[in-house]
Amino acid sequence: MKPSYLYCVLNNKCPRCRSGNIFTSRNAYKPGEFTKMNEQCPVCGQPTEIEVGFYYGTGYVSYALTIAFSVSTFVAWYVIIGMSLDDNRFFWWMGTNAVLMIVMQPLFMRLSRSIWLSWFVKYDEDWKQHPLDVPERF
Repeated sequence: MKPSYLYCVLNNKCPRCRSGNIFTSRNAYKPGEFTKMNEQCPVCGQPTEIEVGFYYGTGYVSYALTIAFSVSTFVAWYVIIGMSLDDNRFFWWMGTNAVLMIVMQPLFMRLSRSIWLSWFVKYDEDWKQHPLDVPERF
């Protein structure tokens, strides 16, 4: 059975086989380990860095994720607590949102890399029968 795209992206799985981990550690908050990626998928051998500077584009994905997160916390704050400039509830939301975004930064970074890689590497159900096209690197 084919694992779902959403499950694989959220769990940082290889987009080609959808079973190998793309990060060396599953813990996003492990000091010194949260940005380390496997050079290739441990299951199918798919390189995680397709070309030099491949992950520069993740800044756009990360930006979109943090905007979506901020909008969702704003809506939740508005519904649960309410919003007013008179008693500084807006500024309390801004502070709470900023702290949450700092704490969740490793998760946003990993998720943006996982999404970015999945846009360029397509799922191959028969990856064992199809040889991998390894790009040349200089």
